[in-house]
Amino acid sequence: MKNMKIDANGTEIRVMGDIVNEDAYISLTDIAKYKNPDNAFIVVANWMRNHSTISFLGLWEQIHNPNFKPIEFDRFKAESGDNAFTLTPQQWIKATDAIGIISKSGRYGGTYAHTDIAFEFASWISPEFKLYIIKDYQRLKKDEADRLAIGWDVKRELSKINYRIHTDAVKEFLITPTLSQQEMAYTYASEADILNMALFGKTASQWRSEKGIKGKNSNIRDFASAEELVVLINLEDTNADLIRREVPKIERLKILREKAYRQLELLKKNQDTIETLKKNLIEDTETNS
Repeated sequence: MKNMKIDANGTEIRVMGDIVNEDAYISLTDIAKYKNPDNAFIVVANWMRNHSTISFLGLWEQIHNPNFKPIEFDRFKAESGDNAFTLTPQQWIKATDAIGIISKSGRYGGTYAHTDIAFEFASWISPEFKLYIIKDYQRLKKDEADRLAIGWDVKRELSKINYRIHTDAVKEFLITPTLSQQEMAYTYASEADILNMALFGKTASQWRSEKGIKGKNSNIRDFASAEELVVLINLEDTNADLIRREVPKIERLKILREKAYRQLELLKKNQDTIETLKKNLIEDTETNS
């Protein structure tokens, strides 16, 4: 899970998970420090003693967690509110198989909760403080969405790097004055689909048909991974060279398929390298934008 931080009016609160797709978890430990900097765990434990808290947590789990144990929940719910009742996050998680609250150790250790639950906890501590948390959470969510959008642009740029080399080779060696404009356009599309077949195992038309997509606005390459687009760059260059050497189309497809398979296998074994590449590409894009 990715680790991030928000600033709630000067209080630093850790966040982890997929914030853009609403699958993020916020540190209850950090939120609790707003009320008791020295004994944050006591604040969380006191919150979990409340009948209303147990009811809320149980309802959230019933909605989102098919493995939640309702019998254990009912027991906690019945006992909650009594003077002698105590409940820690670890006890709740272990007894009910809850997923809305998690407990972590290490550098990012502490008690975390899904944003739905974390905002409820923040309200219990201070409605005003909750607003500060929500405000900076929304800022963080926007920043992360913008960052991912940059990553998408990088992927598109990756696929264009060798596009001119490829199309020039098609124009020079496959397009003749005797072909009509429609036939010329088909030749370009056909060459593009040789690359699609080599890398994805299907043509753009077949992909749209499988996805139930009408028209040509959606491109199979827009949904490719960065690894696949790195290989695509190499395939475009290789295909341009094969065209100049007048290698028949079926032979080119065999060569390209073998190269695509080999390079993808190599990239899978070197994830650190590809992650560094993606990071550098994003940084370059941000610098040049």
